[in-house]
Amino acid sequence: MDVNTIVWRKASRSSEQADNCVEVASLLDTVAIRDSKDPDGDKILLAPDGFRRMTAAIKNL
Repeated sequence: MDVNTIVWRKASRSSEQADNCVEVASLLDTVAIRDSKDPDGDKILLAPDGFRRMTAAIKNL
């Protein structure tokens, strides 16, 4: 899988200054996450269920 050719979406809560932003991309059976300030950096790949659990945990912080 080449995560450099997929379409990324910026988080809806990103600010105009684009600080502290993440981008996500949906693949067949994977959700990819990256730092919008470092698009060539490391990516996190999660199964959809893992992504849902991660976002639920973050919302409960």
